[in-house]
Amino acid sequence: MDPGRRPIMFVSMPEAGLANPLMVVAGELARRGVPDLWFATDEPMRAEVEALSAAAPVRFGSLGPVISEFSAKTWDDRTFRKVTQRSRWRAHRAVVRHTYDLRLRYPKFRALDALVEQVKPALMVIESMSTYAVEVAVTRNIPYVLSSPFMPSTLMVLQMGLDFPMLHTGLPRRMNRRQKLYNAYFRARAGLMFLHPAVQITLRKSIPGRTEMGIPAETLFPRAKVDHAELVLCYSVFGLEYEFDVPEKLRMLGAVVPPLPEAEPDPDLNAWLDAHESVVLVAFGTLTRLTRPQVHNMVEVARRLGDRHQVLWKLGREQQHLLPPREQWPANLRVESWLPSQLDALAHPHVRVFFTHAGGNSFHEGIYFGKPLVNRPLWVDCHDQAVRGVDAGVSLTLDRPHDLRVADVLDKLTRVLNEPSFTERAQFFAAQQRAAGGRAAAADLILSTLSGRTPDDDQTDRVPGSRAG
Repeated sequence: MDPGRRPIMFVSMPEAGLANPLMVVAGELARRGVPDLWFATDEPMRAEVEALSAAAPVRFGSLGPVISEFSAKTWDDRTFRKVTQRSRWRAHRAVVRHTYDLRLRYPKFRALDALVEQVKPALMVIESMSTYAVEVAVTRNIPYVLSSPFMPSTLMVLQMGLDFPMLHTGLPRRMNRRQKLYNAYFRARAGLMFLHPAVQITLRKSIPGRTEMGIPAETLFPRAKVDHAELVLCYSVFGLEYEFDVPEKLRMLGAVVPPLPEAEPDPDLNAWLDAHESVVLVAFGTLTRLTRPQVHNMVEVARRLGDRHQVLWKLGREQQHLLPPREQWPANLRVESWLPSQLDALAHPHVRVFFTHAGGNSFHEGIYFGKPLVNRPLWVDCHDQAVRGVDAGVSLTLDRPHDLRVADVLDKLTRVLNEPSFTERAQFFAAQQRAAGGRAAAADLILSTLSGRTPDDDQTDRVPGSRAG
């Protein structure tokens, strides 16, 4: 390799919610003409990664096919029901049990290790669920920046006291006595789960392979990914996230959003948005699987909103067979299987409310554009974002998210549409997120880390939201 080269390698799982923030940041570096950019992920992401090339190319590093256990899109309905069930503890346990076999990481570790041997990156930028990439970086002693699309506290919650809500509980920062007891129960069971004989057997079976590949045993500990990182990038701000003592290396940057418009506009959709002054945007993420009754309830919600508000619903083509016949739709409902850009739609001034699953990216992006939310949390971390949105005054959450009851949805949408405080709070946190620096600050921090400067040497990371208090 040319001794003057200093490649940066991004690594992510292929799920959109995990990969999108890193793709935005990689695209920012490409537009700046930063040379030797690589993005390693699973083969189905090739076209999206190669499309990031701009003033400098972004080279795609294939990590092979998707491993079904790691990709919620490929889970069968039985598994999906387990990980999205009403019991938050059981849903958390189901996710961990379904993905915990460390041997599942071996193909990704070996593929990435071979790519690293070829590219010899000077710095890796790793999405926080890509544990195999952390293992490669630590094994090869390559400095890395960790990127987390979840609430920042998720990375440190196991080190926090019992008064801080455990991840995936959906509990508020100020808990009553009953909630505190449940929080302690959830935390204790989450730890004891790894002592279960089945989990211990799985762990023991992984040791020979890990030893063969030279992976340090310390990477098994949850906090290792943060401890070994040069820098940790999170895409929130305090006020949306609960305050806690932040490690020096953690930077809160608000949502990372690409330059807009993100995509070639759809003239028909744009004309429709321009023609209607109050639009509810409905998008429940790429993983949500609705039932026929839930779909019909959403059509009824649109009907009852009447002429006052239009509904733009992004519903995947694979679920549109659940809709009633087209002639039974209300006139104010527009269903699209695909939007050229959800971000472009959120930026439109006539979109007034975002009805979402409260995933980490959607939650912050909606607020970034000053739109209050109604949340139907899907699973695990979605419950955590949803409760923070309520506490921040930017959103309401359905009483029974699994049911999508017409009266419940109408109540929450009507309140958020009619009470100005929700929009005012969303616009306040929109300003906070923009001041935190977003994609530009993330790119600056990565480049400063590559150049060997410490984060405190770089004035660009001294932005609102980067420290507690």
